[in-house]
Amino acid sequence: MGPHPAVAAIRLAVRRVLHDILNDDQPPAGRTAHEPPPAPLVLVACSGGADSMALASALAFEAPKLGIRCGGVTVDHGLQPGSDLRAEEVALRLRELGLDPVESVAVTVGREGGPEAAARDARYAALDAAAARHGATAILLGHTRDDQAETVLLGLARGSGIRSLSGMAAVSGAGGRYRRPFLELDRQTARKACMVQSLPVWDDPHNADPAYTRSRLRHEGLPALEKALGKGVVEALARTAQLSRDDADALDAWARQAEAAVRDSAGLLECAKLYALPPAVRRRILRQAAIEAGAPAGSLFARHIEEVDRLITGWRGQGAINLPGKVVAQRQGGRLVIRQG
Repeated sequence: MGPHPAVAAIRLAVRRVLHDILNDDQPPAGRTAHEPPPAPLVLVACSGGADSMALASALAFEAPKLGIRCGGVTVDHGLQPGSDLRAEEVALRLRELGLDPVESVAVTVGREGGPEAAARDARYAALDAAAARHGATAILLGHTRDDQAETVLLGLARGSGIRSLSGMAAVSGAGGRYRRPFLELDRQTARKACMVQSLPVWDDPHNADPAYTRSRLRHEGLPALEKALGKGVVEALARTAQLSRDDADALDAWARQAEAAVRDSAGLLECAKLYALPPAVRRRILRQAAIEAGAPAGSLFARHIEEVDRLITGWRGQGAINLPGKVVAQRQGGRLVIRQG
């Protein structure tokens, strides 16, 4: 008799991603054809919650069969009393699953962008550092289809275009470092897989804390949507994420191609040529130009780009537009100049 359906589902998801990692893993320059490649190392980021514990168990089961080394990292955010003991306990669980190397990393969470964003920034910085320390090929993250649905709704609330509706990518980070095997599985499958394997699961109190936007969305927003619209809301939002990602990727590619054609011989952006482009393509070119001039991408919002866009589409002799990072955009003789002020 085979494994429980939930366990089979998590293992299959991880097996597919590990095959992708093996296919992507390029031999380093200078190694001769006769030298056997070193076994790649894949780490799992584990909080001790059901999603990441299920992921750790599946990685521990699948990786050795493919000749992949597997380890784990748990990040102690220091936001609750006893969080250091909790992190050590999670590290112990990972070692019991057979993962090696395993480490617990303590981080200091800043205040930039609110508590959730600050914790996320600290976590990813710690994971990047752990990958570099251990020479890991990839880090697996336990985000599920439910997390994806929440991310799409948060993007919708921000009102910042289809890129924010495209949610989390299955592959992201420098060199495709981060992989999310469970994006097509629901949270319930991961929890069930932990239960039938008798894996201890820790429920982070922050996940139920109404002070956190994502927590309110999880416990109030999505259930209300499901009550009003039916049970398929999570799947529909996850599908929206993928469709939006495909569209955003296509528009980004179009903007990259069009960018060279709208510059004059001196490299300045020509307003008439920009005006002729579809708004979605033109705004992408303007955003990229602002970033290249020194505007921080995270501080550059849709309203900033709309103001710059009006220099092209609603020209009434208005003055320079101030952008984040002390970047200034102004129209000069039919050209759009974006530079540090």
